Amino acid sequence: MQQQGYKILPVNPSLTEVLGERSYPSLTDLVQTGIKPDLVNVFRVPSFIPAIVDEMLELGLHNLWVQQGIVNLEAASRAEEGGIRVVMDRCIMVEHRRANLS
Repeated sequence: MQQQGYKILPVNPSLTEVLGERSYPSLTDLVQTGIKPDLVNVFRVPSFIPAIVDEMLELGLHNLWVQQGIVNLEAASRAEEGGIRVVMDRCIMVEHRRANLS
C-alpha cells in the first residue's frame, strides 16, 4: 500500500519502527501528535478488537478495517452503533486491487 502512495502509520507497542515509519504505542499516542488517521487497519486477533473499538470511540475515529480472517461481530456492532464504519474479514490490498485503484 505504501507503493501506491498511502501513508501507513503503524501502531505497535513492541516496535519503534515498521516499514520505515515510526511506530506508536497506541492510537491515543498517535492522535496526541496531532495525527488523526482516516482508517484504522487492524491485524490483531479477534479478542483485541473490542479494546480497539473503545479507543476509536474515545478518539472520534470513524473507519475501522479488520483484516481477512479476523472477525468479532460484537465489537463490529458496537463500533457501528457508535458511528464507526466497519469492514471486517477482508484484505485491504485485495480490495484495493479489485477496485482497480493500483
